[in-house]
Amino acid sequence: MKVLVIGSGGREHIIVQKLKDSKRVEQIFAAPGNGGIEADATCVDIKDDAIEELVAFAKEAEIDWTIVGPEVPLTKGVVNAFQNEGLKVFGPTEEAAIIEGSKDFAKEFMHKYDIPTAKYQTFTDIDQAKAYIKQEGAPIVIKADGLAAGKGVVVAQTEAEAEEAVESMLVGNRFGDAGSRVVIEEFLDGREFSLFAFVDGEDVYPMVPARDHKRAYDNDEGPNTGGMGAFSPVPGLDPKHVEYTVEKILKPAAKGMKQEGRTYTGVLYGGLIETKAGPKVIEFNARFGDPETQVVLPLLENDLIQVIEDVTSGKDPQLSWKDGYAIGTVVASQGYPGAYQKNVPLPALEEDDQVYVIHAGTGSSEGGGFHSTGGRVLLVGSIQDSPEKAQKEIYRYLKRFDQTDDFFYRKDIGFSKE
Repeated sequence: MKVLVIGSGGREHIIVQKLKDSKRVEQIFAAPGNGGIEADATCVDIKDDAIEELVAFAKEAEIDWTIVGPEVPLTKGVVNAFQNEGLKVFGPTEEAAIIEGSKDFAKEFMHKYDIPTAKYQTFTDIDQAKAYIKQEGAPIVIKADGLAAGKGVVVAQTEAEAEEAVESMLVGNRFGDAGSRVVIEEFLDGREFSLFAFVDGEDVYPMVPARDHKRAYDNDEGPNTGGMGAFSPVPGLDPKHVEYTVEKILKPAAKGMKQEGRTYTGVLYGGLIETKAGPKVIEFNARFGDPETQVVLPLLENDLIQVIEDVTSGKDPQLSWKDGYAIGTVVASQGYPGAYQKNVPLPALEEDDQVYVIHAGTGSSEGGGFHSTGGRVLLVGSIQDSPEKAQKEIYRYLKRFDQTDDFFYRKDIGFSKE
């Protein structure tokens, strides 16, 4: 079987590595891939949202399955384009991907189908938005309606901070069209967790829960990022809350999307929070989350392509999970999530049987080695029989980055506060 993976980040690298384990997959292509993916797949120089070129390549190379990683091509209709050409592709259509593409749609949808989430209102008018902030008080959450690469959310601790956030989006055009509408919602207090599920129509097959660390610096300080590390499973997470999430959130969401004429196929990601009133949805994503995928997929014992074939043909994939703890710590370029330098050489990344290295923003350098091409550069992960052992191995390996000021990483990933 020939498989194409669309995307260039850490999520795509772990998907490629998982496909490499399959006895059924003979050749893997990645478009556009990255420096690390080059070692595991054939990288094709096509951008992840160049839909016509991707379809043409899949036809020419006789690709058997395409797996879409990132949200942008999904919301632009890459799945529709592949399906129109009779090509097998795993991911939601443009109509279904709106569950991530518009925060306003997602909130209205949850309200309609009684899916627990924070109360909210949507605004395009700055004065009305500010009046609502004054009425509700702080802390309060400001979200750009559209896609903003994980950076369109401000958890404002003061009314002034909230007003500044809506000003930057609605007036300052900080996120372009994505921020031309803002969703303002109540701040929910509790512990966050992520739960992915393989979905086809009303069939929902949940994975193991994970938790990611969004803030840039230790002790959950600093600005929000796309994620600085993750761990799975989640010690202290009430199993009843996981069951509730599947039955009262993920399954109703799949059923509701079908009723809306937006039948969902692919990975549905629930970003959730345990509140005193039970789990509530912070957001839905229309694909594998990053970096949680880099700790969830290594625990999956099944053949990934077999899971996809089973799910899309109405069979229970009988998901099976390793008995261990996976932790992954992100190495980021200094300055991320703000401005940062690119093309900085990375220290040598020797193979190590106690850790795995997932590339996110890297390119391969002439004469060997790698250089940085993005804000999040790579993730170092480990699976051990205890979180402490996994942390020990990861931080042993990461010491090579302590000799340079060009990169940084959090030193508390996987240290649960429970």
